Amino acid sequence: MFKYRLPKTATAPFCPSQIHSTVAVPPGASTWLRFKRYSGIGLLISVGYMDPGNWATDLEAGSTFGYGLLFVVLLSSLVAMVLQTLCVRLGVATGKDLAACCRERFPPALNSALWLAAEVAIIACDIAEVLGTALALKLLLGLPLGIGILLTALDTVIVLVLQGKGVLTVEAIVTGLVGTIAAAFFIEILLSQPVWGDVVKGLVPDAQLLLNHESMFIAIGILGATVMPHNLYLHSSAVGTRTIAHTDSAKSDAIMLMNADVLLSLTLAFFINAAILVLASSAFHMSGFTNITDIGDAHTLLKPLLGTAAPILFALALLASGQSSTLTGTIAGQVILEGFLDLHIPCWQRRLITRTLAIIPAWIGVMMLGDGGLSQLLVLSQIILSMQLPFAVVPLILFCSNREMMQQWKLSCLMQIVCWGIAASIILANGILLYQTFF
Repeated sequence: MFKYRLPKTATAPFCPSQIHSTVAVPPGASTWLRFKRYSGIGLLISVGYMDPGNWATDLEAGSTFGYGLLFVVLLSSLVAMVLQTLCVRLGVATGKDLAACCRERFPPALNSALWLAAEVAIIACDIAEVLGTALALKLLLGLPLGIGILLTALDTVIVLVLQGKGVLTVEAIVTGLVGTIAAAFFIEILLSQPVWGDVVKGLVPDAQLLLNHESMFIAIGILGATVMPHNLYLHSSAVGTRTIAHTDSAKSDAIMLMNADVLLSLTLAFFINAAILVLASSAFHMSGFTNITDIGDAHTLLKPLLGTAAPILFALALLASGQSSTLTGTIAGQVILEGFLDLHIPCWQRRLITRTLAIIPAWIGVMMLGDGGLSQLLVLSQIILSMQLPFAVVPLILFCSNREMMQQWKLSCLMQIVCWGIAASIILANGILLYQTFF
């Protein structure tokens, strides 16, 4: 698929078995030039934080609870930032991605279990992309959801078209798609005229909301939609697309600048996710529409509430969201397959397998539940992602805390406490949801 050229010691994120040129960082370059050469990876990663699954969870949160769950979006984004910086650290310090480290360090049985968990996460994410793209086609072209779902199989053609393209080409495409999403929501936020004082209050944690099963269900969906497990594998591999000198100072410099890139990109992703929730709250919740849990219903109501342009912008942003997430999901799938199993197949075949496994349950779900069940399926896919998170987060923290692997870039004691606290919180939150669901 999208071929990156890597030094032989690095792990390629797109088609690791094929060697192509990286983005070189000239020695002695200014800080700004070095940052420009290292930047772009963060935006590629941030795409996963604004996919159709995020739309479903944020829209339901905003329409049902107003601005109340905005703090969950903020906390999830902060957790994502911390974990993605660990991915940078692991990739630069070891020259290997998270999946490859699991294969080398864990027993075969455990490695296989982690691979299966990662594949479940990839398929759950791809289901959200299939549903989001199909809905966008319905809103823009009037196609039935079932037909739209089947048409998403043509995404494989995108893989073939981009075959052999370099890293900057792919990152430029992603930048354009993210820009489309950001511009659409910027305009819609202006049209919806939110109460900014209430928005700020929504950023303050409210434990009372999490005691309610419905709000907890949505909160876990937001967590899974924001901190996507496959993004951890992707990011730890994607850092290999930049040529880094084999010196301690060069690696430290790369870690610092790549972290700056990722923090800026994920801040943008936070604002986009927050904008979706704020839009739902100001346009629907404040207007008395507190049961808007369907993206299609949200699209329909935007026209009378905000004007003719709003639903068109909404649908275009949804289409851009589905397509951009498809690109990064394919890349992550290839990283996982080659990292865990050392199995190399053409990228378009990987795309076709993943998309087929996503289309089948998506199509069956829509046929059984009808168009109104689409948002339920989207939120459920994000819950599955949240349940898979510990299987990626715990190995990531273990490796980054290992002096033998990380050398001087090993996490400090304070950062280890913070990271293990994050892992424990994710596990606890998932456990609470399971308890509320079954007891």
